[in-house]
Amino acid sequence: MSEQHYLAGLDLAGRRVVVVGGGTVAQRRLPRLVGSGARVELVSPEATPSVEAMATAGEIVWHQRDYRAGDLAEAWYVLCCTSDSAVNSAVAEEAERVRVFCVRADAGKAGSAVTPASGEFDGLLVGVLAGGEHQRSAAVRDGLLDALREGRVSDRARAPQEPGVALVGGGPGDPELITVRGRRLLARADVVVADRLGPRDLLDELPPSVEVIDAAKIPYGRAATQDAINEALISHARAGKFVVRLKGGDPYLFGRGFEELIACAKAGVPTTVVPGITSAFSVPAAADVPVTHRGVAHEVVVVSGHIAPDHPDSLVDWDTLARLSGTVVILMGVDKLGSFAKTLIAGGRPGSTPVAVVQEGTTRNQRVLRSTLDAVADEVLTQGFRPPAVTIVGPVAGLVDELTPTGDPA
Repeated sequence: MSEQHYLAGLDLAGRRVVVVGGGTVAQRRLPRLVGSGARVELVSPEATPSVEAMATAGEIVWHQRDYRAGDLAEAWYVLCCTSDSAVNSAVAEEAERVRVFCVRADAGKAGSAVTPASGEFDGLLVGVLAGGEHQRSAAVRDGLLDALREGRVSDRARAPQEPGVALVGGGPGDPELITVRGRRLLARADVVVADRLGPRDLLDELPPSVEVIDAAKIPYGRAATQDAINEALISHARAGKFVVRLKGGDPYLFGRGFEELIACAKAGVPTTVVPGITSAFSVPAAADVPVTHRGVAHEVVVVSGHIAPDHPDSLVDWDTLARLSGTVVILMGVDKLGSFAKTLIAGGRPGSTPVAVVQEGTTRNQRVLRSTLDAVADEVLTQGFRPPAVTIVGPVAGLVDELTPTGDPA
């Protein structure tokens, strides 16, 4: 039986660490070393652009030259990251002489230390060693981190979550598009106040003890008033519960998140905000529509379609939007699409302007309609498109043709 490595955590804060080689291996290792607070010095005649940027930013000191004997003086730790095994051997030999632990990226067993497959979760640093079987250690690390993030493995041995509210942006609908932090806080919730447009599949993973409150805002149907939602957040937090307000998209993009933050702040309830992936950009991407593209669109404007252009409460300058040549993304506007299209055309947008409408984007029910500004309203009605849907107006909506193969690659 071969001897196993001894797994230990090194306190490198303020201590000199030498990295020899500035290629892609160093590029992977340097961020965590910098994050540890180590005084990192890089010895290499060349570096990748990302590594060079770290030196320019002052995160590391770069000695732009070849390694030479004596470079490890007063070092506490050294990493050999060059593609030249002879150089790595020379560095490892010096490290052995001066009694500095040394990692060899090219031949792990030839060094006096190895780098574990590592990752971080909420203050936990997870490291896995598999005797040099890097793919195995990485697979175990990834599985454990996923389980922690999804709440399948508990870290509840620490102090319980303090009472309060987290406004969590759940993303456009696909449960895999919620942020890591959002999923972590959801796994700790005592109460979840959920929107209809949030990642509904995640609710099924919650323990039975978690109370789920339906705050669905169905257009022109049953709706929980904003005051009632605010009251639910505040009352449960005051009762000693940790409340997650699970919202679709991003809390602050037409999501009334700041209204809820104001209500909690005035009630003295501690609140944290977790940004989410907004449907304004992610849903078009899921339908192969880039909201900007070099040489095609230099601006993108996101508009609420909740109010028609001629409504006295509208805050949108539709005449200005019509004169722009870039992209207009309309949220919550399927039922008024005819009005928006007529207003944009009247203001100068050509009727032939490409338009894409994406219903329930990123979910299993996603549907995409590609049309033009003068025809889209009729086609949406004919094909039965309904909320939630995102409408993209502008030349970028017609770029999908660029994805058509033109022949065998050269």
